[in-house]
Amino acid sequence: MKMFKPAQFLIIFTILLSNSFHSFAQKGWINLFNGKDLKDWNIKIAKHEYNENFGNTFYVENGMMKVKYDGYENFDQQYGHIFYKKPFSNYLLKVEYRFVGEQAKGGEGWAFRNSGAMLHCQDPATMLKDQNFPISIEGQFLGGNGKDERPTGNVCTPGTTIEIKGSLFTPHCLNSSSKTYHGDQWVTAEFLVLGDSIIKHIINGDTVLTYTHPKIGGGNVTNFDPKVKQDGKALTGGYIALQSESHPIEFRAVKLFDLQPYANDKKKLEKVLEKLKN
Repeated sequence: MKMFKPAQFLIIFTILLSNSFHSFAQKGWINLFNGKDLKDWNIKIAKHEYNENFGNTFYVENGMMKVKYDGYENFDQQYGHIFYKKPFSNYLLKVEYRFVGEQAKGGEGWAFRNSGAMLHCQDPATMLKDQNFPISIEGQFLGGNGKDERPTGNVCTPGTTIEIKGSLFTPHCLNSSSKTYHGDQWVTAEFLVLGDSIIKHIINGDTVLTYTHPKIGGGNVTNFDPKVKQDGKALTGGYIALQSESHPIEFRAVKLFDLQPYANDKKKLEKVLEKLKN
């Protein structure tokens, strides 16, 4: 039997430990988008019925989920969202996106190179036909115009409220500390969501925004069912959606690490998050 010297054993142990962490991280990820079709997703576009993919707004091509507006004569505030089929509460969401092409005719000025990942969304089946946005927390994606500063990874609050450093935040959107990403470059956005306790926005590896205690409330959502908008109710979970807001965008990865199994054990959760960070 071959005997290892202490230094050799330490090297072997480190390699095994590293491989174990890598295997753990790989196995824990769920690919919400399979790169082939939209069978695990549901669509709601304002002014259209649930699961009507008006104008083939959302489609898959070359392994990417794409958003286009070739079928629109005029955008006309037909804001759209594509929802993953099941809700989550505690998770790390990772989205790789890029803006491309020209904005659709009739798109709002603020919607230029604008999209987002909607967190803790209401069930899309409960959205009314003319509702503009789901009641949710938006992790906003913004692209630069080539010259001005325009951070991405901001937060917006359609029908919700959040707290910043323990104080209620009432404006609709808050900018992150992210740098500006001009042109059609790929950007990696991650969202660490821990129920109704804390949410962090991470852009290309840097934490750019942190807030707490998301709740239903506030404005900036129209034509909703009053029974769904229960102001003051804590947002402990919900659906995840991606937006169509009049500018073409592409997503090459949408995946999630489910942290629910560790949510009730702080030490285990901290260990898992440390592994994911590495």
